[in-house]
Amino acid sequence: MRKVIISLTLLLSTSFMNADNVFFSEFKTINGLIPFNYVSNSDYEPAVDKGIECQMQEIQAIVDQKEEPSFENTIVALERSGAMLNRVLGVMYPMLSANADEELMKISERVSPKLSEHESNITLNEGLWKRVKYVYDNCDKSKLSTEDKMLLEKTYIGFVSSGASLEGADREKFRELSAKISKLSLKFGQNVLRELNTYEMWLNKEDLTGLPESAVEAAKYAAKAKGKDDAYLFTLHAPSYGPFLKYSSRRDLREKMYKMYYMRNTKGEYSNIDVIKELSYSRYELAKLLGYKNYADYVLRRRMAESVENVYGLLDQLRDSYRKVQIKDLKELEEFATKLEGKKMKLEPWDYSYYSTKLKDSKYSINDELLRPYFELSNVVKGVFGLATKLYGLNFTQDFNAQIFNPEVKAYDVTDSEGNFVGIIYTDFFPRATKRSGAWMTGFRDQSIDATGKNIRPIVSITMNFTRPTENKPSLLTYSEVETFLHEFGHALHGLLTNCRYASLSGTSVYRDFVELPSQFNENFLPQKEFLDSFAKHYLTGEPIPQDLIDKIIASSQFGAAYACIRQLNFGYLDMAWHTITEKVTDPFDFEANALKDVLIFPITENCITSTQFSHIFSGGYAAGYYSYKWAEVLDADAFAKFKEDGLFNQATAKSFKDNILSKGGSEHPMTLYKRFRGCEPSIDALLERDGIKVDKKAKKKSKK
Repeated sequence: MRKVIISLTLLLSTSFMNADNVFFSEFKTINGLIPFNYVSNSDYEPAVDKGIECQMQEIQAIVDQKEEPSFENTIVALERSGAMLNRVLGVMYPMLSANADEELMKISERVSPKLSEHESNITLNEGLWKRVKYVYDNCDKSKLSTEDKMLLEKTYIGFVSSGASLEGADREKFRELSAKISKLSLKFGQNVLRELNTYEMWLNKEDLTGLPESAVEAAKYAAKAKGKDDAYLFTLHAPSYGPFLKYSSRRDLREKMYKMYYMRNTKGEYSNIDVIKELSYSRYELAKLLGYKNYADYVLRRRMAESVENVYGLLDQLRDSYRKVQIKDLKELEEFATKLEGKKMKLEPWDYSYYSTKLKDSKYSINDELLRPYFELSNVVKGVFGLATKLYGLNFTQDFNAQIFNPEVKAYDVTDSEGNFVGIIYTDFFPRATKRSGAWMTGFRDQSIDATGKNIRPIVSITMNFTRPTENKPSLLTYSEVETFLHEFGHALHGLLTNCRYASLSGTSVYRDFVELPSQFNENFLPQKEFLDSFAKHYLTGEPIPQDLIDKIIASSQFGAAYACIRQLNFGYLDMAWHTITEKVTDPFDFEANALKDVLIFPITENCITSTQFSHIFSGGYAAGYYSYKWAEVLDADAFAKFKEDGLFNQATAKSFKDNILSKGGSEHPMTLYKRFRGCEPSIDALLERDGIKVDKKAKKKSKK
């Protein structure tokens, strides 16, 4: 019966070949690139409606089959349904994050409940569920490949988790909760974006003390773009906010900037206070309906961590390992600030970045402004791409004919060492009003092998908010921004190098606490001399980064590691607190303070809160999963230790990492893949050693010799 479904899909696509809407047929472009020149906001909603209609016809064809349910005619047929809907959503969702004007946001608000209802209509389709359950209970699993088994398991659990096993009123309740959660999640994200763009701090020249030339130039450029030549504009976007807190000697203005940032979305039109209370409780209600104690238990059923207890076990273990060092480091920083200012200093959260930067500079004579000239963006692009060339034999060629959605975006064809087409990667580096803050990788099209055996290669994008070029200088990145680039590029490699049969298992479609391994692993190369030497050149003189600067980077790499870890644990504990509730939160401020009491670095600042802008967990897919950054950090440190043992660019080790991690997607259990690469389960020791929390005894013995 699979042929019937394929024929139906072909019939539908043929009927729309001559339609005006670009999404009504497959893109007739080289390598299937998105024809952005022909995409308009008005296309999205009709295409979503038609895509839903088409997929429901495909679903009905599966249900109406007379043949006994089988893996191919039910599970695979379901997997391959919805091609048109996937095509439009594969463009709309990335645009909502990277290029969302007010019109597109309103469109997304209208289609969100439609998509939520559509998902429920599939998973709560009684006839479809019976076929899925029959295959799960009766098929001969010994005849299935490992990837087939993973798809079967994922499909079955997906139906159960979506309420398929519920009956009567419980089914309707599940449908209502799903729609409500979807709507609240969308509202949260849009509130964050809309309010972020309302915050501006206009300063005069006398207010700029301590700020480096790069930050001043950027603020001048931003003000000029708004028609003011005699002022300086600072915003809450990362390239503006970060340097201001790091370098401004005006403590009053740092405090103002900090409070602007952490008082966001707490009042007025874009308040998320009620949103997070309703969203977190609705998630609990949904989990309870399915028989789980809380939402975290519901989420962790398909994670490496497996249980709330295991997550807290990791968080507590890291807290106990890093806390004493973090307290000791903060005491040293307060003493340094007191000496520097000539008076007793009690540090506040808006002071940390400023004084830690000065302490680091005094210890190692290194800071962002000293390094910026060696991290000119075009050179960094060559270096980061070159890392993939050296490790995995990939080549990147800019496609000047590719249509793009913004003039600053670039598209690259990716090929392997034998010239075979691997995929497409878009780069989008700079902030704008239509782009949300932060950095991310996304996919416009996932890799898969279609019914004819053709390998559909992926189209991915990496999106950042880097320091813009000014009238006088190119974009010069901070060390942290280069690290962010490597991180997102690691995700991109995971998406590009995948080679799976099914789209829902390819690329980054892995357990949430495994997805950050490739990205965080990539960051490990940055402080390595062999890597820095390949691209870090002064943008004016072309001189390579001096050896003494590389030595300082390496020497300072453990500086602030305890603070950084405890700060990440703050987010992890806060996430778990919101998703282990069993009653509605009444006061998010008190709730957050209680959740963080064991990992607070500074006392809570009145009226400041993280939860109302915590997009990762309330609109970004990391609900009950933020711990995965630290989970993956244990993995990435342990994995990189293998490269250090074998040689940084050892081809056999790189091939093993590519073959067992990057190319497998979610086609096998992540621990199986990791152990195949590493030869054993991961240990926390490599992370503690990398951060200087625990001494590497082997290295110590070598140094004594």
